[in-house]
Amino acid sequence: MIDKALLLKTRELSDRLIALQTPIRILDAINWDKSIKEEFFRQKCQKNPLVDKAYYQQRDLGFVPSELRQAFSDLNRNIISQLGQLNPITQYMSKMCAEYKTVLNMLEYRGTPEFHDLSVELFGHPKDLFHAGEPSLSELANMLEMPLKNLLAADILPDDPKNIDADAAVKILAEQVATSMPGIDVEVIISDGIVSDAAAGANNIKLNQDVKFSQRELDILEVHEGWIHVGTTQNGLAQPYLTCLSKGTPSSTVTQEGLAVLTEIITLKSTPRRLAKLVNRIQAVTKVIDGAEFVDIYRDYVAQGLSKDESYTLAQRVFRGSTATGLPFTKDIAYIKGFVLVYNLIRVAIQLGRIDQLPLLLVGKISIDDFRLISQLHDLGVIENPKFVPPHFKDLRGLATWLSFGRFIGNLSFEQLENDYKPLFL
Repeated sequence: MIDKALLLKTRELSDRLIALQTPIRILDAINWDKSIKEEFFRQKCQKNPLVDKAYYQQRDLGFVPSELRQAFSDLNRNIISQLGQLNPITQYMSKMCAEYKTVLNMLEYRGTPEFHDLSVELFGHPKDLFHAGEPSLSELANMLEMPLKNLLAADILPDDPKNIDADAAVKILAEQVATSMPGIDVEVIISDGIVSDAAAGANNIKLNQDVKFSQRELDILEVHEGWIHVGTTQNGLAQPYLTCLSKGTPSSTVTQEGLAVLTEIITLKSTPRRLAKLVNRIQAVTKVIDGAEFVDIYRDYVAQGLSKDESYTLAQRVFRGSTATGLPFTKDIAYIKGFVLVYNLIRVAIQLGRIDQLPLLLVGKISIDDFRLISQLHDLGVIENPKFVPPHFKDLRGLATWLSFGRFIGNLSFEQLENDYKPLFL
């Protein structure tokens, strides 16, 4: 166990880390304002939006990057000098300081090629390999695309009607999270300042006021935004010492989104169209890396049958922080990349008989790479068990059985199975 005085010093330094990162809002700093969209449509969607380095420079970040970067360096020096260089607490907090400094560098380079390079450093690249000789993330996305296309083309799994307006959706979702997240006060609110349909805050879920929802979409938001994003934030805030677990760095974003997508699938909330959308995000990022411009990605989405508004929004996700002819912001690969990483971690935990450690994924906004360090800090009494645990992690028997059987099935040759069973469907 760690000395009590050292734990109290950890709490003080952790709170300082939270205070320093509070003004950093990556998406607010890189999203395009409504005037860009309006001009794009005035040009009949034929010309790339005029977004350049000067466009971003005129937008106030709310802080001076160089000063905040220095503040993180000073804090890191305090962490090392007060907790000790080899202390596992120091290792964790120092990594957070370094990652936030990289974020600040990325925001300074908005509208330039360096923005993309730093984005890749933080979130990864679609052509990255998990292991040598295996498919890249973009290749995995292409492999997953075909069965999803077949399901959607068959039209036997129609989408639920989007007939719930934002005001009604707020009430319905609020009731759902109040029931499924006892002891966690989650506020569901309407927002006009988000690009996506919904987003999670520290203790709230924001719904886009201009969007209508289906009940299925609200069910997904309950488990994705509520159980995972809000749940892990609240678990981090409830930590007695390492409160910075409540704040996610880009590397933890990959794990967070992967855990959220896995939760959608395990709870049977997700749909083929939802998964196809996540796959399509990787493909869009890959196309831009290969030379596609904003109008190309926009037209791709329109050709897929999406509305002009939705096509613009999805294309903007790829180019935010960059220019309409520049290299992409790679955050959107996090969903599938994170799913693969979290899924594999759980499979290995089952194989090793260490499934009891899996709830540690929920102690806050952690990265898979830090799981061993988190386990060590938990054993030392620095980190407590998560306050909120979703149902599928509370009783691990079902999860262990599902994944164990999935591993067994995965060893069977699908090509042979297809040859055996395909005649039954003709």
